[in-house]
Amino acid sequence: QVLLVESGGGLVQAGGSLRLSCAASGRTFSRCIMGWFRQAPGKEREFVAAVGWSSGFTYTADSVKGRFTISRDNAKNTVYLQMNSLEPEDTAVYYCAADLTARDFKRSPRDYDYWGQGTQVTVSS
Repeated sequence: QVLLVESGGGLVQAGGSLRLSCAASGRTFSRCIMGWFRQAPGKEREFVAAVGWSSGFTYTADSVKGRFTISRDNAKNTVYLQMNSLEPEDTAVYYCAADLTARDFKRSPRDYDYWGQGTQVTVSS
């Protein structure tokens, strides 16, 4: 069992930055692949980024590459999403997810086992 709680969302102007955090409970955290997804109103949930057991192993969607960075701190059971140069198109609810199989990076929400409740990010133009 993994419990995930996101924080750090809010309202920011275009060009600004936010850092999302996802605090995880459970002793299996360090063995999980952790991912961030987002879902805008009326759209499907979209993969943003994933990180392996170490922050040195990451996979980022082309739509945010160069602007968003995923990382993790296993000592704190926390995964982060640093978001820079935010655009109005980044407005969405952002979700943290855990993949317990942890064999490779996956983009489909169906492949993740646990989810947080989400945190709203709104970027104004």
